[in-house]
Amino acid sequence: MARPVTLFTGQWADLTLEEIAEKASGWGYDGLELACWGDHFEVDKALSDDSYCQGRHDLLAKYGLKVWSISNHLVGQAVCDNIDSRHQGILSEAIWGDGDPAGVQERAAEEMKNTARAAAKLGVSVVNGFTGSSIWHLLYSFPPNDPAQIDAGFEDFANRWNPIFDVFDEVGVKFGLEVHPTEIAFDIVTAERAIEAVNGREAFGFNYDPSHLGYQGVDYVAFLERLSHRIYHVHMKDVWWADTPRLAGVFGGHLNFGDARRNWDFRSIGRGSINFEEIIRALNHMEYDGPLSIEWEDSGMDREHGARESCAAVKGYDFEPSAVAFDAAFEE
Repeated sequence: MARPVTLFTGQWADLTLEEIAEKASGWGYDGLELACWGDHFEVDKALSDDSYCQGRHDLLAKYGLKVWSISNHLVGQAVCDNIDSRHQGILSEAIWGDGDPAGVQERAAEEMKNTARAAAKLGVSVVNGFTGSSIWHLLYSFPPNDPAQIDAGFEDFANRWNPIFDVFDEVGVKFGLEVHPTEIAFDIVTAERAIEAVNGREAFGFNYDPSHLGYQGVDYVAFLERLSHRIYHVHMKDVWWADTPRLAGVFGGHLNFGDARRNWDFRSIGRGSINFEEIIRALNHMEYDGPLSIEWEDSGMDREHGARESCAAVKGYDFEPSAVAFDAAFEE
């Protein structure tokens, strides 16, 4: 069970798909997780041009690569968020429109439905992404939150995403939320509550990424153990957090990534604090056989160096579970 190692193209959107495919092939990757921005995977073209999806496959095959999933984080973020000027920077003109918040949310929801349809045409079964959250600003409960406010936030998530998940069900595709600060689910407790909010429907699960859990103090291995039936995709990304106090804490101090005053920062695979050995063992125990997709982010390292070494590192971490008990030879 050598799981395929893929590269998420979201951080490489300044390159054409052919450019990043050629590079990734040379670095040893088995495939790409295509972002729905840049020219990597365009939802509208997938739905309007019958040759588009085959063309994506043909381009990847030219470099010995495959695709198992696509991702539309940026549009998904706008479905539940309280829309403001920041969103204009991550959304296309078609989704942003005149910037009226209700209109932005409606267009984002329709685009996520179309993303499911496009994924089905491409022949992949998972769309990864974000959901946004109307209650993220209530993270720290002072002035004290009214519990009804939090209830309303999860209800808002369900009301906005259930119609989207209906389309996912119709086309046989699943959605993997990348559990992450600013989303409706950002730790184990909120992930379980999000499942409850949509009545446990199978269209909704998770794109597991330990880097967004570890620095918060969340048990990222327990996430796999408790939610194994909802892990639809896996991101391999490392993060470092300080052993001693820093000038800025977990909330980041409004500092950019890479600032030495931070308490935590994303790092290239194997150079942070995540224990990938335990992650692989947990994935083996739950019999996950999907891709291990590297989302490479490290402000202090050349990205091509990082992408190359991360591919080798993940292939080194991954191993097949034993088919027999190690002491079976002693049994009579």
